[in-house]
Amino acid sequence: MKITPIKAFNDNYIWMIQEGNLAVCVDPGDATPVLKFLVSNRLMLAQTWITHHHDDHCGGVNALWRTFLESPVYGNSDIAEATHRTKAGLQIPFGDGLATVWATPGHTSHHLSYLFETSDGLHVFCGDTLFSAGCGRVFTGTIGELFDSFLRFNQLPENTLFYPAHEYTVSNLRFAAHIEPDNADIHTALQTAESATAPTLPVTLLHERKVNPFLRVGLPQVWERVEKLSGKKFAGEFEVFAALRELKNNPRTDVN
Repeated sequence: MKITPIKAFNDNYIWMIQEGNLAVCVDPGDATPVLKFLVSNRLMLAQTWITHHHDDHCGGVNALWRTFLESPVYGNSDIAEATHRTKAGLQIPFGDGLATVWATPGHTSHHLSYLFETSDGLHVFCGDTLFSAGCGRVFTGTIGELFDSFLRFNQLPENTLFYPAHEYTVSNLRFAAHIEPDNADIHTALQTAESATAPTLPVTLLHERKVNPFLRVGLPQVWERVEKLSGKKFAGEFEVFAALRELKNNPRTDVN
């Protein structure tokens, strides 16, 4: 089993899962680099998995499907291009692995993640729900849904690998360093990401627990910092999470 990121647009990754001469494509916003990858590696497209309806995640589906008419496209009820409507709990076999569909709303109300379990571990294709050191913006979902999706992700084994759909790592780590200026793990990760010539993804849940402020909202240093930056007091972790996302949307630079 081989998993490869294909760059698309400015910062998207289209993930390709390869087993023998077959491949699964996750979130093909653009068909051109996918077709090039398939041809150069002599692969047939076996399946396509869509996490959510934004065009940079599904804009290339129709062109791929016209080339591979027998290849199913899995997506939620709001994905017009889907040939197979998915829902939470659906299991999709591929190679020696099995993908389980999770509902992970927040970024959008119908966002899905694909938890692909293979002999070498658990691989989570999480779209725009979780990014390394960050989380997705809230569009058609709610901040409460996004918080619940993070809680659910955080219950997975620490060696779980996450495959976000965007290369936002450097900017997210800079924000994380603003939230936790004394966190050595964040500063080390930022130095590594800034000098990286290859994708910074995937990342383990263990790594994210050390550097992702949205997974650390219950820690005193994060809670107190978000209260200081927001100028508010909070009664629970959800309020801290919501305020943290608002700070990410509209960062203040007048508070050190």
